[in-house]
Amino acid sequence: MRNPNVLYLGNNLLSKTGYPSTLQILSEFLQSEGYNIKAASSKSNVILRMLDMFYSIFKHQKRTDIVLIDAYSTLNFYYTYFCVVLLKCLKKPYIPILHGGNLPERLKKSPKLSKAVFSNAFINVAPSGYLSEVFQQAGFKTTCIPNTLKIEQYGFKHRKKVSPKLLFVRAFTAIYNPLMAIRVLFELKKDFPNAKLCMVGPDRDGTLANVKALAKELDLESSVEFTGVLPKEEWHKKSENFDIFINTSNVDNMPVSIIEAMALGLPVVTTNVGGMKYLVEDKVTGFLVKPNDVQAMTKSIKYLIENGSDNMTQNARKQIETYQWKVVKHQWNKLLSQG
Repeated sequence: MRNPNVLYLGNNLLSKTGYPSTLQILSEFLQSEGYNIKAASSKSNVILRMLDMFYSIFKHQKRTDIVLIDAYSTLNFYYTYFCVVLLKCLKKPYIPILHGGNLPERLKKSPKLSKAVFSNAFINVAPSGYLSEVFQQAGFKTTCIPNTLKIEQYGFKHRKKVSPKLLFVRAFTAIYNPLMAIRVLFELKKDFPNAKLCMVGPDRDGTLANVKALAKELDLESSVEFTGVLPKEEWHKKSENFDIFINTSNVDNMPVSIIEAMALGLPVVTTNVGGMKYLVEDKVTGFLVKPNDVQAMTKSIKYLIENGSDNMTQNARKQIETYQWKVVKHQWNKLLSQG
């Protein structure tokens, strides 16, 4: 039996952002399994991206057996909705892949539009137990298939000693609360004057200016490095010079950057929001602290510096190895064969 022809709609902005999207990563894996994948869109403008998706739907409709479509909680939710309207008119089965820790709020904020998108899907795919649970409770047919990665590309670094060198890899946007990272560094330097922080990622909403202003106000400019966007290979290489990965978000799902940090052997200290408790087990594979709790995050970092992270990082790596494609592919093959 032949593999179905798949049209994948989502963000494919590697050339603009420097980061491979779920669309690109999953498409490559599915192609390696023999699926014929068509994808859209690489347009950075939201309107042009949506038009490109419409064009792809019409262009490939006769040869498409099933459509994968990335579903986000913010503005991009609307291109998902309009694409779904068109797909329903053409009677094409589709599978939303759920992204963004704020999707539960979208369900509350836009109940009619959400029902139109998610209740008519062949099935909804959640990369975390968190979103899977929320969507099932809302009455939407949902299965959990984790984000996957090429584990062989992630060299595990054994850190015999943990130093106060922090790494932050997220976009600069208010919901990820990067200001907290600066405040944590300020507190940490009271006991460890040589503490450093490297912040990697693009500015999405002007938050970067606020972060730099706070660093200046607290006299931390010489202790913070802002790299902007770095290709994955570059920040992975840079991570070898750092010993603790911090995540300060107020809203989250299952961020790939944390999965990657765990694969690389970086101990993770993160706020306990959204799906984080499904990814990080407190004091076993990382540390969970309350959102915006600077003192708690600082305390967890101090513990790592004083006690090391061997068992924690090894536990984390073992967990992440279950996300590699040779494990996850069986779920995708089973699901798409049913479509």
